[in-house]
Amino acid sequence: MRFIDFFHTGEKPVVSFELFPPKTDLGMRTIRERLLPNLVKHSPSYITVTFGAMGSTQSKTLEIASMVKHEFGIESACHFTCVRSSRSAIDETLSQFRDAGITNIVALRGDPPKGSDTFVAPSDGFAHANELVAHIRATEPSLAPFGLAVAGYPEKHIEAADMDTDIANLKRKVDAGGEVIITQLFYDNAAYFRFVEKVRKAGIKAPVVAGLMPILSSGQIKRITSMCGASIPPDLETKLRTAGDDDDLAEKIGIDQCIAQATELLEKGVPGIHFYVLNKHTHMAEIMDALSL
Repeated sequence: MRFIDFFHTGEKPVVSFELFPPKTDLGMRTIRERLLPNLVKHSPSYITVTFGAMGSTQSKTLEIASMVKHEFGIESACHFTCVRSSRSAIDETLSQFRDAGITNIVALRGDPPKGSDTFVAPSDGFAHANELVAHIRATEPSLAPFGLAVAGYPEKHIEAADMDTDIANLKRKVDAGGEVIITQLFYDNAAYFRFVEKVRKAGIKAPVVAGLMPILSSGQIKRITSMCGASIPPDLETKLRTAGDDDDLAEKIGIDQCIAQATELLEKGVPGIHFYVLNKHTHMAEIMDALSL
C-alpha cells in the first residue's frame, strides 16, 4: 500500500513509527532481533527509515526498509533527501527502491551537511524538496507511482522567514505531488491545530500526520529542539528542569507527556500519529498500551 491508501481505508487513526539506520553491524542486529519484533506487535500501518547524508548510512536505509516489508510484513518507506545527490544519483537510488519493492518515500530537502550553516544545492541536483518531489513524479512509471510524504512544520521551518512563507513552501511540495504531510516533532498541541488551520486555509487538503517524539532525557530534548526550533511548553520545561540529569525520571515525564499529547490529538480526530521512536521500544510499549493502540 502507498501512504495515501492508509488514509482512505476508513480505519483511524493511522499509526506509524520512524527508525534511523545505525552505524554498526551490532546496531543492525539489534534492529532485526529486538527492535522490530517488539515494534510490530503494535501493528503500525507503516514504518519509515531515515536517510543518512553523504552515504554514511544510505545503504542501511534501504536494507532496513526491505527488512520491515519483506521479513516483518509491515509496509515501509525510505526517507530521501537532496543532500549531495545529483539527478543521476537520485535516479539510481529510486531504481534501487523500486527493485527492492519499496513503494513509499518521505521526500525531504535534508539538513545542511555537518559543518555547514546553509544548504547548498549539489551540482545537477535540487535545492528544495518540491523540486525532488516533482522530479520523482516526472520520472516514475505512470502505472507504479510512489507514495510520497513531505514534511510540515507546526512552528515553521527554522530557516523560514515566517509561517506564511513556510506554508507557501509546503503548498509547493504538495502541488508537486506530495500526498501526505508528516509534521516535525512538537510538544504543544495548540501549535499543531493552528498549523492545520493555516494549511487548510492555503487550500492544502493532504492529511496532516502529527509527528511525536517521546522525551527520553532532558539533554536529548534540549539538543533536538535547539536544532529544529520546536518549543517546549513552560510546564513541561519546569518538570524536565526538576529531573535534571535523572534520565529515568525525564523518560517517565516524557512518556506521560506523550500519552497526554496523543490522547488529545486522537480525541480531536487527528488522521494519524507518526512516532519518532529513537530506535527504542520499551517506552513505546508503555505509550501504545496506554493509548490502546
